[in-house]
Amino acid sequence: TGKPALEALCRKHETIFSVIGNCDEPDFIDEIEDADISVEDTLVFHDGLAFAGSGGGTKFTGTTPNERTEEDIISDLAIVENSKEGADENGRWNNLVLIIHNPPKDTKCDEVNPTLHAGSAMVRKFIEEKAPLAVITGHIHEGVSIDKINNTVVINPGPLHDGCYAVMEAEQKDGVWTVTKAELRKV
Repeated sequence: TGKPALEALCRKHETIFSVIGNCDEPDFIDEIEDADISVEDTLVFHDGLAFAGSGGGTKFTGTTPNERTEEDIISDLAIVENSKEGADENGRWNNLVLIIHNPPKDTKCDEVNPTLHAGSAMVRKFIEEKAPLAVITGHIHEGVSIDKINNTVVINPGPLHDGCYAVMEAEQKDGVWTVTKAELRKV
């Protein structure tokens, strides 16, 4: 289970925002909710940024316990769609960080190989419409990279069990948030 990793991360960091992956049992959401770090199907404001998320991966092999439809993944983001707090008059979010286990389609972050992109078209459309500051994703272990969709930075740090992680820094200047640093790292 992911509980030992969850406990270690919670001991090390004061603030964590999380979703569950496709290899997590769906009821593992209870563990991250009990730890008060879940952003699945919710909107959390922290230090001027808004965080929302969706866990699991799109149906593919049928061999992992938390495979979901694209519609189910996007439904977790309805709170962003319906919130007036944080969006501009066009519904765009300059301060939004999405944590979505399933990556958007047609980025470096969803490349299984150079000819196969396994990301979600619906997630990509949502990103194009809402223009979040950043999207933190995973799921595709081969897609470790940093990419962009328009001005949105998309980061797939890679699998934590391989020591992979990413660091992102953002700042607000004159009311506009920008990503000032995004790096892939390994323990």
